[in-house]
Amino acid sequence: MLTNYTVSAFADEISESLDVQMKVLKQHGIQHIEVRGIAGRSIVEYSLAEIQQFKQILDENQFRVSSIGSPIGKIMITDAFEEHLTLFKHTLEIARIFQSPFIRMFSFYIPENVDANQFETEVIRRWQSFLKEAEAYEVTLLHENEKGIYGDTAERCYTLVSRLNSDKVKLAFDPANFVQCQEEVFPKAYELLKSEIAYLHIKDALAETGEVTPAGLGDGQVKEVLAALAREDFQGFASLEPHLTIFEGFANLEKNQVDLREQPDGIRTFTVAAEALKGLFKTIDQEWK
Repeated sequence: MLTNYTVSAFADEISESLDVQMKVLKQHGIQHIEVRGIAGRSIVEYSLAEIQQFKQILDENQFRVSSIGSPIGKIMITDAFEEHLTLFKHTLEIARIFQSPFIRMFSFYIPENVDANQFETEVIRRWQSFLKEAEAYEVTLLHENEKGIYGDTAERCYTLVSRLNSDKVKLAFDPANFVQCQEEVFPKAYELLKSEIAYLHIKDALAETGEVTPAGLGDGQVKEVLAALAREDFQGFASLEPHLTIFEGFANLEKNQVDLREQPDGIRTFTVAAEALKGLFKTIDQEWK
């Protein structure tokens, strides 16, 4: 079996409770977490003293943080920047405490019906400010392709990382988000960006409706991306971000349906998402670790 991927997860989709998050992740043999929210609050809203407490809990339960799932860059490109930069500095300290190798970030929402390319210079300027602040930290900044931001297309993701030209800026590749932006995930987006991919978000989506699906059941060609990266000897995290709801036919995807029907929806949807990825791993001879 191949071992290209280490599985992590946005566990706040399971539950707001960190205890429940860890319990369910352990049940699936997952020992890494992409920390985004705890107890209904964004992780960046907590004080450093509170972060220290969370780190102790994770350590006691033998969990490691794969990435900080931050909201940095999720403001309008026309919004004031200084306060947001201050929040980023706080996020760097959070990453340091958690010993996280990555911080997930974005490249700013663009006003509707406006050409995103006209904001390229300002996006680069702001990311250069992020880079300057991150120089003293052992962390890589991950840009996630997200609908509605500057870097929602493969071409603009490539422009961002190329112009910044730094080993401290890489890509979190999200197939479902590309599908929702009418981008061809494979081979187009993958081939353009493969050398800059340092992290994967595992979710899928239907091109016709944009609805998120378990991996392998949409148009995101998740299996093809996983297999191609493995052939390139990629070594890194595949982070489950289910974004699922209970839909028609959902029960047919559930494993051990009787038990799961007694569980909250967050546990049910996460289980379906995890089982879907396990299935894809089997088809490309990948070990679940």
